[in-house]
Amino acid sequence: MPHASRSRRLPRLRKLLALATDNWLARGYLAVFAVSVAAMFLLPESSFLPDPLMLTAPLSFLGLFLPFGPGTQGGGAVEALATGFWLLQLLLCALVNASVLGALVARSAGTAPPGAHDPLPGALAPSTEEGAGTARSGRSRLRVLLAPAVDNWLARGYLAVVAASLGFFLFAAYVRQDPGFAGIWPLMATAPLSFLAILVSLPVEYSPLSWLSPLAFAMGAALCGLFNAVLLGRLARGLRAGEPRPAV
Repeated sequence: MPHASRSRRLPRLRKLLALATDNWLARGYLAVFAVSVAAMFLLPESSFLPDPLMLTAPLSFLGLFLPFGPGTQGGGAVEALATGFWLLQLLLCALVNASVLGALVARSAGTAPPGAHDPLPGALAPSTEEGAGTARSGRSRLRVLLAPAVDNWLARGYLAVVAASLGFFLFAAYVRQDPGFAGIWPLMATAPLSFLAILVSLPVEYSPLSWLSPLAFAMGAALCGLFNAVLLGRLARGLRAGEPRPAV
């Protein structure tokens, strides 16, 4: 029903705005974003201030595919409208990023989800195989840590985009033997941490195993994408928290 659908969306929107504004980390991020936007207009030649496009990555890079934005020709009114549309897009991206940070803080400060700290079977009884028990405990903690990256549609969709960009890059690097600018896609998809993938691949590129450089970059970008997916998954969990469930 349309009314029921709207009633479910409104609490999620309020929750999104609350996550983006009710903790110091999210508010600090929004303050840095506001300063960067103001500096972009007041000090356009400065190279020491953060770029709003990078601060709102990776979602902000989707605007590169839109035909309407800064640089649109058509007179003062059209250019002003295009710039306003671009700023609105950046603001929405900043709110999503701030809500991700807010969900991370809320998850760290709040109570753990049900079952997160449940004792493992046999944990209360002394085990004769401590090494195996420690390994199982480590794997269980890793599963709990990575679960937000795969248990919701938001994170899974993002991982699909990352996988497609990495597949295209590796195809261009190893099959076509001409990567060209193919690396820009995984770089944008896994921003802002993707610069770490470049740092990982640089030593390999200037070594006798330079042919492994694209693979090293892809592995680094994949880890950055996985980290971003975990944060998006925590955001999705935060938005679902407290939602009324339909009666069975």
